[in-house]
Amino acid sequence: MHTPTLKQEGLDSLKNLPDDADIDEIMYRLYVIDKLRKSREAIEQGQVISHEDLKREIEQW
Repeated sequence: MHTPTLKQEGLDSLKNLPDDADIDEIMYRLYVIDKLRKSREAIEQGQVISHEDLKREIEQW
């Protein structure tokens, strides 16, 4: 499966915005794309914690 480049993913996403989209909408869309890509990379690298570990961590807040 071909993974689109960050640039292509951004362009594809922006094409779906309405023509009157403001800069905040554009920046938010790019922000979400960046966060999703980084999350996928972390998962692929095994940088995750279990649900139980997360619950224990939250209890310490």
